[in-house]
Amino acid sequence: MQIGGVVLANPVVAAPMAGITDKAYRILAKEAGCGLVCTEMVSDQALLYGNPKTCLILDITGESRPLSVQIFGSDPGKMADAAEIVESRGADIIDINMGCPTPKIVKNGEGSALMRSPGAAVEIVRAVAGRVKVPVTVKMRKGWDEDSVNAVELAVRVVAAGATALTVHGRTRAQFYSGRADWEIIRAVKRAVSVPVIGNGDIWRPEDASRMINETRCDAVMIARGALGNPWLFARTVHHLRTGEKLPGPGPEERVEMALRHFDLLLRYKGEPVAVREMRKHAAWYIKGLPGAARLRDRINLCRSREELRQALRGSGEKFL
Repeated sequence: MQIGGVVLANPVVAAPMAGITDKAYRILAKEAGCGLVCTEMVSDQALLYGNPKTCLILDITGESRPLSVQIFGSDPGKMADAAEIVESRGADIIDINMGCPTPKIVKNGEGSALMRSPGAAVEIVRAVAGRVKVPVTVKMRKGWDEDSVNAVELAVRVVAAGATALTVHGRTRAQFYSGRADWEIIRAVKRAVSVPVIGNGDIWRPEDASRMINETRCDAVMIARGALGNPWLFARTVHHLRTGEKLPGPGPEERVEMALRHFDLLLRYKGEPVAVREMRKHAAWYIKGLPGAARLRDRINLCRSREELRQALRGSGEKFL
């Protein structure tokens, strides 16, 4: 698969997720063979003002390529300015967020609110694509709600404005992440445009990815919540799409060891206080469903240091591994 001049090794893409897809996550996803990873979404305003937290999110130094940086905003000029900054920092692809459903984003006319303002959405894409040399992509939803499903119409217009690939999440903004994703809208967008289309929504198993591609004819799949505490899903999906074989999932010991590796990466890039705090949610995902997971999760939430958290993950004498 190719997006503009960027060639992907395989059609498996890691979704951008706020508070999740940081440097540590992206490294693990790439090690699992993911064809394309993306940063957390970055505010155009924060970029223009040099916000320190935003600069940390934008740190992509030393990472395997290709890598996409997602930006969000509502003003075409500011988005173009932000895109120039992102390009200068080494992004291979710039993705424009038109799918985030959170109220604090939507109330500013950003994220999925742009689905209600297609004219503004088109102008943003045109401004960004006209300012940078790297490919510009768009991540959108099915529509604002079931009464205003407009993904196909918007897709056609943003491609004409310069988008070189599209990701379509088969849910409306009104759904947030509930209910089932509508894969038919992905198929409809794919039939309407000539650029690559990445399908997003309800990829929980490798078989879901192959079924989405078969049913929608999309060019790639984007994995989001299914990979939380489960980077093996990327490797298993890549393998399944190539061979049709189903690799087994990780055992308890492998899951705990990967959680420890994830924690070590967080420590390296964010320092102990932040790493310990952020690892609590990741640890809960890694151990979900394992014997004693509820007790261990409670213990992890009380950890205040790297050693406490490491000991908790290793079970501290409990028969966890």
